[in-house]
Amino acid sequence: MIEQLSLRASAPAAPYAEFLAALRAAGFKGEISSDYASRTVLATDNSIYQRQPQAAVFPAHAEDVQTVTRLLAEPAHRDIALTARGGGTGTNGQSLTDGIVMDLSRNMNRILEINAQERWVRVQAGVVKDQLNAALKPHGLFFAPELSTSNRATIGGMINTDASGQGSCTYGKTRDHVLAIDFVLLGGDRLQGRPLDAQQLDAACAQGGRAGQVYRTARRIADTQAELIAAKFPPLNRCLTGYDLAHLREADSRFNLNSVLCGAEGSLGCIVEAKLNVLPIPKYSVLVNVRYTAFMDALRDARALLALKPLSIETVDSKVLMLAMQDFSWNSVAEYFPADAQQPTLGINIIEFSGDDAAAVDRKVQEFIAHLQSDTGVQRLGHTLAVGESAVKRVYAMRKRAVGLLGNVQGEARPQPFVEDTAVPPENLADFIAEFRALLDSHGLQYGMFGHVDAGVLHVRPLLDMKDPRQAALVRPVSDGVAELTQRYGGLLWGEHGKGVRSEYAPAFFGELYPALQQLKSAFDPHNQFNPGKIATPAEAKTLLLKVDGVPLRGEQDRQIDERVWQSFGAAMHCNGNGACYNFDPDDAMCPSWKATRERVHSPKGRASLLREWLRLQGAAGVDVLQAAAAKPAFVSSLATRWRNSRAADRGETDFSHEVYSAMSGCLACKSCAGQCPVKVNVPDFRARFLELYHQRYLRPLRDYLIGSLEMTMPWMARMPAVYNGLMGAGWVRRLLQKHIGMVDSPLLSQFDLQAVLKRWNVQPAQAQALQALSQEQRARSVVIVQDTFTRYFDPEPLAALIELAARLGYQVWLAPLNPNGKPLHVQGFLGAFAQAAIRNARELSALAAFDIPLVGLDPAMTLTYRQEYQKVAGIGSVPQVALPQEWLLQALPEALPAQADSPLFTLMPHCTESTNAPDSSNQWVQVFARRGLKLRAQAVGCCGMSGTYGHEERNLATSKKIYAQSWERKLPAEAAAEVSLAAGYSCRSQVKRLSERQLRHPVQALLEQLRAAA
Repeated sequence: MIEQLSLRASAPAAPYAEFLAALRAAGFKGEISSDYASRTVLATDNSIYQRQPQAAVFPAHAEDVQTVTRLLAEPAHRDIALTARGGGTGTNGQSLTDGIVMDLSRNMNRILEINAQERWVRVQAGVVKDQLNAALKPHGLFFAPELSTSNRATIGGMINTDASGQGSCTYGKTRDHVLAIDFVLLGGDRLQGRPLDAQQLDAACAQGGRAGQVYRTARRIADTQAELIAAKFPPLNRCLTGYDLAHLREADSRFNLNSVLCGAEGSLGCIVEAKLNVLPIPKYSVLVNVRYTAFMDALRDARALLALKPLSIETVDSKVLMLAMQDFSWNSVAEYFPADAQQPTLGINIIEFSGDDAAAVDRKVQEFIAHLQSDTGVQRLGHTLAVGESAVKRVYAMRKRAVGLLGNVQGEARPQPFVEDTAVPPENLADFIAEFRALLDSHGLQYGMFGHVDAGVLHVRPLLDMKDPRQAALVRPVSDGVAELTQRYGGLLWGEHGKGVRSEYAPAFFGELYPALQQLKSAFDPHNQFNPGKIATPAEAKTLLLKVDGVPLRGEQDRQIDERVWQSFGAAMHCNGNGACYNFDPDDAMCPSWKATRERVHSPKGRASLLREWLRLQGAAGVDVLQAAAAKPAFVSSLATRWRNSRAADRGETDFSHEVYSAMSGCLACKSCAGQCPVKVNVPDFRARFLELYHQRYLRPLRDYLIGSLEMTMPWMARMPAVYNGLMGAGWVRRLLQKHIGMVDSPLLSQFDLQAVLKRWNVQPAQAQALQALSQEQRARSVVIVQDTFTRYFDPEPLAALIELAARLGYQVWLAPLNPNGKPLHVQGFLGAFAQAAIRNARELSALAAFDIPLVGLDPAMTLTYRQEYQKVAGIGSVPQVALPQEWLLQALPEALPAQADSPLFTLMPHCTESTNAPDSSNQWVQVFARRGLKLRAQAVGCCGMSGTYGHEERNLATSKKIYAQSWERKLPAEAAAEVSLAAGYSCRSQVKRLSERQLRHPVQALLEQLRAAA
C-alpha cells in the first residue's frame, strides 16, 4: 500500500510568482496556470527535450497579449522569459521554456473573416490549419502549405516556423501566403507587418517607439549587407528560415518585414492575427504510387520523376512502410501498395498530379507512366494509381501518420527527432543520404526515413534509447556530423521544422551575417525575454544560444523511473509528443475530453505526461508501485489510512496525485486513443491502474462503488422493475443521487417482454451438455449470443431483434449466461474485482467456444472488452473471440440481393470505441446492408459524450453535453429527413434519447424490419 501522504512539486520561482500577481492586477482576462500538472504537460513537445515552465498563461484576446508584453517591458520584470506556444508539435523544442508559456491555442482560435472573392482570410493565431481549410472548403478554397500535423498545427505556429511540407515546390512555404501579420512588440505596441513601398517604409522608420527602431534596423541591414545576404542564403526551396534577410526586399522592391517575422519562433514578439492568401482547390487529383526494391532507388529516382513537374513527390522507406501496415489506416490504402513475397517493397514514391481539367491531368499521368516505362535508371517494382479526392486523401492520411508511426517501433530504442529535416538540392539528395546513412551506420544506429524528395528534404530519425546516457550522448556527435554534411552538400540542417534548440549551429551557417541577426534581435527584444536562446541573442545578452546537449532531455527524467515500472506501463511511457491526440476535428473520435475542454491535461499526451511524472515522483519517494498494486492490505488498517489521508486532503494538504486524479477522472475511457494514437497510448488502461493505486491512499466516493457494482446489482433490481423505476423516477431520489452520490439522469429499466421473444424463437440457454449433443450440421447453423447487462435490462429491443434476425436466417439461437463483463469495474479501477470477473467469464465462454459455434456480442464497448482488457489479465488463459454483429452477419447472410430502388438511405452514427479499435466495422455494416439490397452510409462523427456511465456522472454532465453538441447533435440528420439514423452503441442511443429526445435504432433492427417485409 502507498503509505506516504503527499508528493509535493516545485512552485514557481519568486520573480515569476510576482509577475503573475502583477498580471492579474493589470486586468489580464484569460487563464493563468501555475499548477504542477499544467506545467508538466507543457514541459514537452514533439522533441527529445523537457523544460519545466514556471507557469502558463492563456490570453483571451490580443489585448491580453498586449498586457503581458507591456508588463514584460517593465524594469522590474526584465528577468522574465516568455515563449508563445500553439499546437506544441515542434520537433526541436521551439516552444519549450523554463520561463512562462503563453498558449494562444485555447482561446484565440477564431476565423475572423473570409473574403472568397479576393481569396484571403483573416484568422487568430490559434486557428488550426485543418480547421481553416474546413471553413474554406465550401468556398472552393484552401490554405496551401501542407503539414503532417495539419489537424493540430496552428497558423501562429506555422508562421513562427515558416512551415511547409508536401507540395512546397508548387505552393511554397507559409511565408509565401502571408499577406499581413498583426504582431505585438515588447511594450505592448501592435505592429502591422505587410509589404511597404518606399514612402511607407520611410514613414515606418520615422515613427517613434520600438516599431520605428525595428524598421530602421531592418532597412539598414538590408541596404548595407545585400551582397553578404545574397551569398549566405542558399537558393533552396527551404532556404534559411527565421530572420530571412534575403526576402526583406521583394521582387517588386517593396520592403516586407514579414520575411523576418515568419520563422522567428516567437523570439521577436507575439503573432496574434494574420491575413493569409488562399488558393482554389484543384478539382481533380491523381497519385502515382511507385514501388521499389531499395529505398536508395526511390531517392535516386527523384531526378527522373521531376522531369514532368508533378505537384509533389513524397517518399517513404521500408521501416515506415512496415509500421504503416500494422496501423489502423492501412486497410483503406492496402490496394495501392500490393505485396509481393518474391520482391518485397522497401521504398515508395508518391507522386501527385492535379488540376481543374481531369482530362488534362489524366494525359499528364499517362505521359508520366510512359516516362517511367522508358526510363531504366533504377529498378521499379511497379505502380498503382489513386484517382480522385477520396483515394488521394486516404493515401495521404497514411503518409501523414508516418511521423507518429516511427514512434511505434518495438523496443526501448525509438526514432528520435534531432537531425530530421535536412534539406539539400534535390540533385544531391541520393549522394547526401548515402553519406548520412554511413554516418549513422558508423555509430551502429538504425533509423527510419521519409520526406519530400522534390524539395530535397528528408526526415531521418535515428533510433536511440534516451534513458541510456551512452546513447543519449550520441546526440552531439551525430548532430555535429550532420550539420557539417549538409553544409558540404550546399544544404541546411533545418530545412522544415525550425531551429529551436539547434540554434547553436546558426552562427556557422550564417557566418559573417550572424551579427546582423543579433542586431535585429536586439531591436525587437533588447533584454532577450522572448524565447531566449533560439535563432539569435543580442550581442550583450547574458543568455547565449542553446546547445543540443545543454538543454534537459526527456530521457534524464525517464531514467529515474524504475525499469520494471517503465516496462510495466508500456506505451504510456513511450508517448513521443507527436500530438495526434490534439486533433481539432470534432467529427473525429480522438479524445473528446480534449476537444471539449481545450485543456491539454485532458488529452492522451497530457495524461501520459502526468503519469510518467507521477511514477517518477513515486519512485523518488521510495514507493514501489508494482509492489503496492499487488499488495492486499488489511481492510481496517487500509480504511483508517485512507480516511486520515482524505481528511488531510480536505484540509488542503498538497499532493500532486490529486492533479493527476483530476486529469484521469475527465477521461471517458472511450479508447479512441488506443486505436488512433500512432504509439498506441491507451489511457483507459493506465487510468485504471492509477485509480487503483490512488484509492489505496484516498477514500473512494460512493459513486465508484455504485457504478462498479451495476452488473451485479441490475439482475436483482430487474426482478422488481416497477419498484425500481418508481424510485428512480421520483424527484427526491434523483435529487438525492445527484447531491450525495453524484449521479444524474439514471436510466429506467425497460418494460419490454424479452421472455416472449425467447419463447417464440425457441432460444435455449447455452450449456455445454446441450451444445455437445448437436450434430456438426446443427452446430454450423447455431449461434451463441453473449449478453451484456445494459442492453439486457435497459434497452433489450436490439437484443430481441438480433435474436429474431438470426432465427429468421435459419439459425438456432443460444443465449450465453449473463455474467458480469467487468468493464465498469475496469473503468473505475477495481482491477482485482475485474480480473476475477474476466477469468470467470472467459472460462465459461471458452467452454462454449469449444463447440465451434460463433459467439456474438451486441454492444461494441462491451464486446471489444473481451479482445482488449481481457487479454491483459494475468492467469486468464485463452479468451475466445466474441464477434461483433456485423462480423458474424457477413458470414451468416446469403449472397447479395439486388439494390432496392425504394430503399430508404440509412445513416450509421458509429460508436467511437468500435470505429477506432475495430476500424473496418463501419464498412462491414455497409457491406451487410448491401447484402440485403439496402443503402447505408457511415456518418463521420466524433464521440457522443456518454461513454458508459461517464455522461451520468454529475461532475461530467456539462462536458458530456458539450461533446454531444460538438458533433452528434450537429451531424444527426433531422427526424423528418429522408435518412434513417442508426446507432450500434447502447451509450450512443442513450445519449441521443437523453439530449435530443429521439430513439435511434440499432442496425440489426433495420435489417430485421427489411427481412420481415421480404418474408
